[in-house]
Amino acid sequence: MKITEVLKKNAMLIILVLVYVFFVITTKGAMFMPLNFNALITQNAYVYILATGMLMCMITGGNIDLSCGSFICFVGAIGGILMVNLGLNPILAILIMLVIGIAYGSLLGFIIAYVNVPPWIATLAGYLSFRGWGTAILSANSDTGSIAPFPDLFINIFSGKIFSTPMKQLNIVCMIVGITAAVIVVLLNFMTRANRVRKGYEADSLLSVVIKSVLSAAAIILVTYKLAMAGGIPTALIWVVAIVLIYNFITSKTVVGRYFYVVGGNAEAARLSGVDNKLIMFLAYLNMEVITVITSYVVIARFQAANSTAGTNYEMDAISACVVGGVSAYGGSGSVFGMVIGATLIGVINLGMSLMGIDANWQKVVKGIVLLAAVVFDIFANRKKR
Repeated sequence: MKITEVLKKNAMLIILVLVYVFFVITTKGAMFMPLNFNALITQNAYVYILATGMLMCMITGGNIDLSCGSFICFVGAIGGILMVNLGLNPILAILIMLVIGIAYGSLLGFIIAYVNVPPWIATLAGYLSFRGWGTAILSANSDTGSIAPFPDLFINIFSGKIFSTPMKQLNIVCMIVGITAAVIVVLLNFMTRANRVRKGYEADSLLSVVIKSVLSAAAIILVTYKLAMAGGIPTALIWVVAIVLIYNFITSKTVVGRYFYVVGGNAEAARLSGVDNKLIMFLAYLNMEVITVITSYVVIARFQAANSTAGTNYEMDAISACVVGGVSAYGGSGSVFGMVIGATLIGVINLGMSLMGIDANWQKVVKGIVLLAAVVFDIFANRKKR
């Protein structure tokens, strides 16, 4: 593989590394501190999870969900009433919130897939309704417009740490997990190449696989070392990794996952091939709302409260993570790991500018420019392919 092809294939990853190094220099090393590694994950966990669901919508044809941020506010309000006001068992409350998500996802999916209401209109209705509904519920059940504190069990599940240790004390369990993960990644890289060679498929050179494995292992061990010095592995990271791996498997290894790409690439060709386009669209939005409910758990647990501002602009962050990560704005292409790179880049920009003391309004300007640049890059890349 030529160097130019490698650079093009990993353009966003290279940009991510350069941006991170830039902020490490400009913040005089503050960006590299263990506490900020932890903050990068915990503060942006919602982006990774929500963007996974948004990706499934976008690859069906550039469709989006504008209601997910407001729905987080609404589900959080329901969770607050159940767990705080009524004292319901957290596990039972979690299940009730999930059922509400399935119900809304089914309704939204039906309206979009079978009634043919454009996704942006159907979800815009949810964007307006759920924010108002959630705020009204919170105002009616709390003098401050916020419901707290949530049970420790709920907070520990979604915002705790695995085998927590004091700050600056090396967490051995965290390091063992990191080294194990690094070994697994290296083995998978070599096994994948060997499998492709055995089947006669085009495969990366042995040198490129070695370099890729070394860099991947080094990155994993570095991150886990920083987390080990910051008190341990956040449970939010466990949720993020689990969801990312599950959806990467679905999109790359299952028939249903491939159907999402086929529908997004050419809906008419997919229909003529026997794919049920309406069912795929229905599943995309049902899945989106289930993912939104899971995101709401992480968000509520992080803030340890349900309030009316929860989920504000989260839909924009999820869309930005997908587009920056290479998910086509027109549908039919994109990957889960590409989305992860996009979400990480957005998170690095947010955290880096915050550490530099840059005004929040200017942060929005920068993110807008990055999003536009990613779309322009995608358009020119597609033109070259044609």
